[in-house]
Amino acid sequence: MSVLSILGTTSDSGKSTITMALSKIIHDRGISVSPFKAQNMSNNSAVCDDGSEIGRAQYLQAECINIPTSYRLNPILLKPQGKGYSQLVLNGRVYETIHARDYFQKMDFLKPFVDDAINYLLSNYKLVIAEGAGSPVELNLMNRDLSNIYVAERFNSKIILVADIERGGVFASIYGTYHLLPESLKSNVIGVIINKFRGDIQLFGKGIEIIEKDFGLKVLGVIPYQPINIDMEDSLSIRNYSQKNKDIKIRGAIIRLPHISNYNDMDPLILDEEIHIDWINNYQNLQSYDFILIPGSKCTIKDYIWLKEIGLADEILKQSSKMKIGICGGYQMMFEKLSDPDCIENDKPVELDGLSYVPGKVTFQKNKILRRRKYNLFHYNLRGYEIHCGITDSQLELGYREENILGTHIHGIFENNEFRRDIFKAINPNYKGNWSYQELKIEKLQLFIDLVEKSLDMKYILSKVVDH
Repeated sequence: MSVLSILGTTSDSGKSTITMALSKIIHDRGISVSPFKAQNMSNNSAVCDDGSEIGRAQYLQAECINIPTSYRLNPILLKPQGKGYSQLVLNGRVYETIHARDYFQKMDFLKPFVDDAINYLLSNYKLVIAEGAGSPVELNLMNRDLSNIYVAERFNSKIILVADIERGGVFASIYGTYHLLPESLKSNVIGVIINKFRGDIQLFGKGIEIIEKDFGLKVLGVIPYQPINIDMEDSLSIRNYSQKNKDIKIRGAIIRLPHISNYNDMDPLILDEEIHIDWINNYQNLQSYDFILIPGSKCTIKDYIWLKEIGLADEILKQSSKMKIGICGGYQMMFEKLSDPDCIENDKPVELDGLSYVPGKVTFQKNKILRRRKYNLFHYNLRGYEIHCGITDSQLELGYREENILGTHIHGIFENNEFRRDIFKAINPNYKGNWSYQELKIEKLQLFIDLVEKSLDMKYILSKVVDH
């Protein structure tokens, strides 16, 4: 049993997708493997097979190789709430809301959770691929770094560095990261992956020579830039998404809330060639759109106040003839009242008027609802999951639909092909939607995985990380 650490020379270097690809490539060669991330910071999360909550990236990585999902893949999850505070999810359950400075005082308390999770995986898989977080050499944070240095040192892992060439400064980021690593770890670095390369790779020959001869690091491969637009992990990824619309039938406005969460709900819309979407993060007239969608939020109250303050709430109400869709936090904003007496989602107790599309009141509670199952809703059998602290009248807990108002607590609702097709056909009868999200998702992920396998020296990598 062994551990391979995937460490980025910068944030958003592509660690998550490379961890996914390597897991699938190695799994397909008959070697039992599991992805892992000690501590993740993301408001994109998923409900696991065991009913726990982990980062969405780790869920996708496990889903790709069809292994059971549990909190052990991501024992520590921080969900940012603003002003330095985050919700701490420990072993898949909400533990507390904590400020960053207090969190950093908990390292000795948290390390056993990391150890227990990775030791369990090592007892069940031959290889654990441990994704890092951000940069491993933030010098002021290295002694409080659980995902990078702690795992690498504690489990004597082999290390692959991932460098994002698209953002520039790739040589400095590789050289600096390697030389700032603790001396004990430098010999564990088996090489570097150059990620997100645009253009003719043959023109980077001199670059490879510099890294290998002058830096003394093997280049394991150069991966061409290929956006996936599936399960984007953080807000940086939203900026990079791309659409390939061929025959636009419908235009949608998606409100980019300050604390937006689980925006992977939008993946089927981004991939749909008949739907064009725009992310809206400031006031503007929404008359030109066919539907307006309010997505999930980690801080529903705060984001709803923001929506009102910038005038978008009034603008949404003004568009009475447009289809309005709310998912999770966005659904909660559609109610008549939002109440937070115990300061679950706000700094102080508050009750305020919502958009009033849905009758009744949402009350926020400490115990988070986590469910993954099939739902009988809107006369469909829908697959999806719930992650929410807001509770409503029991008859409206799952969702509400009337004329041009659609709201639900269920994430992943547009992954249900028949439901998605019917909803958008109601907006425009010329919309076809004759495609399967699941099939397209598998196809796109496999195309990326094949690209990675073709680009990397897998024989060399396996010789370094798999015990024989």
